[in-house]
Amino acid sequence: MLILNVILAFMMFGVSLSLKGEDFKRVIQRPDAPIVGLLAQFVLLPAATCMATWYFRVDPQMALGMILVASCPGGTFSNIMTWLSRANVAVSVSMTAISSLAATVLTPFNFALYGWLNPHTRPLLTDIHLNSMNILVLVVLVLAVPLLLGMLTGRHFPQFAEKAQKPMRIVTLLVLFTFVAVAFSKNMDVFIENAHRIVLLVVLHNALALSMGALASWVSGLPRRDRRAVTLEVGIQNSGLGLSILFTFFPQASGMILIAAFWGVWHLISGLTLSFIWSRRPGEEA
Repeated sequence: MLILNVILAFMMFGVSLSLKGEDFKRVIQRPDAPIVGLLAQFVLLPAATCMATWYFRVDPQMALGMILVASCPGGTFSNIMTWLSRANVAVSVSMTAISSLAATVLTPFNFALYGWLNPHTRPLLTDIHLNSMNILVLVVLVLAVPLLLGMLTGRHFPQFAEKAQKPMRIVTLLVLFTFVAVAFSKNMDVFIENAHRIVLLVVLHNALALSMGALASWVSGLPRRDRRAVTLEVGIQNSGLGLSILFTFFPQASGMILIAAFWGVWHLISGLTLSFIWSRRPGEEA
């Protein structure tokens, strides 16, 4: 578990090499798109996930896994997909940076809050003895600290940061699939038994996340390129962080682990498919 968390921190370090202070200044100067995206990310999606799992009486472990994924920040590949979609990369990068920092508090808070609000997951949350402070410490160590170190490295060693971008992206993808492979290998019997439910839940949940980002940005009247960036940022979740939390604190929760693991595969498929479609339909430059 220590090795996996170190690797996740290394992934975040690589992603943040290209982040600059100007990305945060851009949010202050033109905050509309990032604010809409972050509201959809940390307010609308977790709340909608809680209500949906409650209304449809989703199996408690799987429901709690969905709530955890919905509580995570945007995924590390949303920036690449935004670029492929000819969308606003600056919005995506800004949201990734800010959501990763905000997640140090909001991920454990949302997980505890919505896990408790759903009456079907509340007993399970009590049984696994959730300690939000421990999760907070883990998220700070694997997200916030590497993000700040990566930004400092990119600022003081720009040539190294530029050369490291491509290999770090490849390593990130390989590590994500390693997380997924470990999750499936330890819970293959459970997955085979519940594959029909896990696949359906993840596909529908990812569609909900993408829809939340698209709807919020459309209602707010954002330009098309900004809407695409927000949609992908909300729909591509950091399931690697979710798996790290589960492997560290709840290794016995196989249903939760498989939900997060399949998310790690499916959101790449859905995000890249959407990126390919949008790349054929250029957005306006304004």
